[in-house]
Amino acid sequence: MNVSGKKALVVGASSGINLAIAKRLGEQGARLVVASRTPERIAAAAEGLRAEGLDAIGIAGDVRDAAAMEDVAGQAARHLGGIDIVVSGAAGNFFASAEEMSANGFRTVVEIDLIGTFNVFKAAFAHLTRPGASLVAVSAPQAQRAMRNQAHACAAKAGVDM
Repeated sequence: MNVSGKKALVVGASSGINLAIAKRLGEQGARLVVASRTPERIAAAAEGLRAEGLDAIGIAGDVRDAAAMEDVAGQAARHLGGIDIVVSGAAGNFFASAEEMSANGFRTVVEIDLIGTFNVFKAAFAHLTRPGASLVAVSAPQAQRAMRNQAHACAAKAGVDM
């Protein structure tokens, strides 16, 4: 896929897989907005991408907050002049048996992984360049295969995959 000149919003990109996705898109010529919850971490991630010669800015926003995602998508669209690619990859996880996990712990992972993906895509939808825009949800093996101490991640990622 040729992404040269495309405008990409990558959410959950302060580190790990999503930062690597953003970097690869940038290396292939995409202009980037990276977003994540913590202002300092996303600023550092964007600075690191720029230090590698990539066109990137960072915007802070929590995927669990629909209004925050509306703001992130709006800022991204204004900066980029629309959005061609949206990658939603924010995720939360920890190991705990279902019997030992709190309802709040379960809810938090579902809110970040599943509801967060919905919030990102819904917020970005009005700003997508059509036809040809792409929405990419980052999932995990837990979506397809039950895993010990991962009931929350299994439920959330199965929802994302559906």
